[in-house]
Amino acid sequence: MNMEKEKLFSDFSPVSSEDWKNKIVEDLKGVPYDKKMIWRTPEGFNVNPFYRKEDLPAGSENLQPGVFPYTRGNKACNCWLVRQDIKAGDAAEANTLAKKLIANGVDSIAFGIKGKLVTPEYIPALLDGIDAENVELNFNVCVGKVVEFTQLLVEYYRHCGFDLEKMRGSIGYDPIGKEMMSGKVNDSYTEVIKALVAETACLPKYRCIAVNSGKLNNAGAYITQELACALAWGNEYLHAATEAGIPVDVVAKNIKFNMGISSNFFMEIAKFRAARTLWAKIVEQYEPECKCSCKMIIHAETSEFNLTLFDAYVNMLRTQTEAMSAALAGVESITVTPYDAVYEAPTDFAVRIAKNQQLILKHESHLDKVADPAGGSYYIESLTASIAAEAWKQFLAIEEAGGFHKAVKEGRIQEAVEASGNDRRAAFAKRREVLIGTNQYPNFSELSDGRRPASKGCNCGCNCEGTKQTGGRTLAIKRLAEEFEQLRLATEESGRRPKAFMLTIGNLAMRQARAQFSCNFLATAGYEVIDNLGFATVEEGVKAAMDAKADIVVLCSSDDEYAEYAIPTYRAIGDKAIFIVAGAPACTEELQAAGIVNFINVKSNVLETLKVLNAKLGI
Repeated sequence: MNMEKEKLFSDFSPVSSEDWKNKIVEDLKGVPYDKKMIWRTPEGFNVNPFYRKEDLPAGSENLQPGVFPYTRGNKACNCWLVRQDIKAGDAAEANTLAKKLIANGVDSIAFGIKGKLVTPEYIPALLDGIDAENVELNFNVCVGKVVEFTQLLVEYYRHCGFDLEKMRGSIGYDPIGKEMMSGKVNDSYTEVIKALVAETACLPKYRCIAVNSGKLNNAGAYITQELACALAWGNEYLHAATEAGIPVDVVAKNIKFNMGISSNFFMEIAKFRAARTLWAKIVEQYEPECKCSCKMIIHAETSEFNLTLFDAYVNMLRTQTEAMSAALAGVESITVTPYDAVYEAPTDFAVRIAKNQQLILKHESHLDKVADPAGGSYYIESLTASIAAEAWKQFLAIEEAGGFHKAVKEGRIQEAVEASGNDRRAAFAKRREVLIGTNQYPNFSELSDGRRPASKGCNCGCNCEGTKQTGGRTLAIKRLAEEFEQLRLATEESGRRPKAFMLTIGNLAMRQARAQFSCNFLATAGYEVIDNLGFATVEEGVKAAMDAKADIVVLCSSDDEYAEYAIPTYRAIGDKAIFIVAGAPACTEELQAAGIVNFINVKSNVLETLKVLNAKLGI
């Protein structure tokens, strides 16, 4: 067989990377290769159009799952926990929901508990009947109540007779994250960490220090930006705790990373692989006694940044690909955000679907059967190295400027992440970044049916003991789609639905293409769009538009024909409707001189254009 293979391949001369590139250059017919084929990512590095074996980073072929620096995962299998989050208000209701979820395949629960609920009676009611030895239990509690809660939790576990060696879970103590979101500073968090580490010493599989970089993801951070901040965040806690006398092995084994998952499928796989590699290198510098202390334990949460209120079922597709990238990357647990979380407390149906999305990945796609299936991929291995290199530069910059906590106090992290979010929203406004159903291909007939964006707020419900309000900069969480949704909701609330009429004339292919483009463009604001097969004359088209009582008339034709049709159409319409030309014809200056001011094309800022139209329509 080997001889046959050798003979087969000997019939083909080897093709070098240079040969491939030369062929591409030839096919480009003069278009610059670097401009057309090299993608400069927002994350700060280039992506090539193809990768080959020689592009593999040095040493990557020798890496194994479960082996330092854990690039390929912390374990030799790819099992992960299916987590569901519960905002635990009434203890009995939260308990009933948790048991229902566990019975239906969820093996990790995260309870969000308000500080005022931390009482000796609350925990037994919340956890009644839950087998804490066989399900991971995570708790996010007010930073001012976290030690008291942990003491009560351990007491409850002992009272129930659980084997503390088997208990898995976390106590999400993250004072820096709290400060970033609320402006409430806690400079004495090291003492709290010492107390938590002491209280959970009997729970070797519990982690009590949290790095919640998923907040940055939800605010629009780029992939390398979130990763760099997560590393600096974790290092801040690691350094402070070891300086306070806690052994590095103990501290490192108590830190859990809760990271977001954006929609960039391959880069997210690479991000988690790079994250484990870099964190292992950081912890190694503290000289732990065991290499296992260098493992980065990651819980991944699908992003809220790209969820939408309109066409909300598409959110399932977004979260499914995100969950898939995290699963392939070998994280320890995943939360899929229910598709309706944008506008309501998730329904039972939405929660069930979110859970089933992961069960499909496990039991039908079998993604849990192979550790690091991306390993050896020329593209993903190269992405892993590129993301690691860029994130490491950003991490060093944070450290050299005084560390992560100092950067948060001064508002530099918040400012940088918000700038990234603004950049992405600017790209979204021009459709360089797309959310199907929102700024591209909207459902023309969809109404909100009373749906409104859900309010955001602190989970604590208390004054956060040990903190002080400084009025510092807080991190603004704003979804990508929000401004487009506000436009569409404003249209609905105006009590009228403007009609946008496509006056199609002339060249068949161009008028159809531009009518389709214009319908998608204007329907994103909730306008009623009226397409047409075409008119023989301007007069016929104008009459049809007026008969339809159009508020907007869009002339759709070819660039050459606009010189003939645009001005007569504009004059025939007069002030009876807003007139728009679809395209950017060579005769634009001539048309503008005649009084035509509205043009839409692929370079238009869709959001700003629609805001102007809404204003003209009195919306």
